[in-house]
This record gives sequence, structure tokens and C-alpha cells, in this order.
Amino acid sequence: MILPCLFVAPAGKKGRGIYSSENIPANTTIEISPVIMLSPKERKTIEDTKLFDYIFEWGNSNRQAAIGLGYISLYNHSYTANCEYDMDYDNLIMTIRTVKPVKKGEELCINYNAVPDDATPVWFDKSKA
Repeated sequence: MILPCLFVAPAGKKGRGIYSSENIPANTTIEISPVIMLSPKERKTIEDTKLFDYIFEWGNSNRQAAIGLGYISLYNHSYTANCEYDMDYDNLIMTIRTVKPVKKGEELCINYNAVPDDATPVWFDKSKA
């Protein structure tokens, strides 16, 4: 399930991003999509490819990884995200939900630290080092 108002568009230096063609209230589920789960061995192989930027740590030990289908792997990072994600390990799905109201044309972002306002530096953000 992906809300029909969501679309992929250029996001400047970030590449592509997910945007909305209409206003979305806070606490709205905007996407529920399956994932492809990778074993620790498969994850290690992926870490040496461009796909590394699109995987999520997966499982209780975070040794596995998952590639989100739908738009899941295209949401960009923000330290003040307007969305959050939830991982359902048993059913191999991820859910994206707004945590703030989103205006028409606004980019939808998640915090890669898994908490919308977590300011812990992420691996690719050199400005926080």
C-alpha cells in the first residue's frame, strides 16, 4: 500500500526523494511495503556495492539487512524527520507513518537512526563528524 499522492522526484544533492502532491496529516500511514531480507553473509556482499546505501539493518541483532520494496529505500534522511518507520520482522514488511503534518510538495523524510528527532550522526554525514 502506497498512498496515491506520493511520488518520486529529484531531491538535489540527495538524488531522488519522496514527495506528496497533497497535504497529509500527522499520524497517517503512507506506505506499507514488503522487504527482501538478506542473511548476514548476503549483507556483507551488498556492503561493497551501491546497494549498501539502500539497505536497512534487520532483525533483533541487526546482523541481517533488508531492501525495502515500494518507495521504502528511497526516503531520504533528516535529523528532524516528518516520518518514522516500523519494521515487522515476522511478516517482512516496513511501514512508513507521518509524525508531523506534511504540506503539498514537501519531501517526506525518515531519520536513519530510527527516531524522528535523533541527532546522532549517521555514517554519511561528514558535517556531524
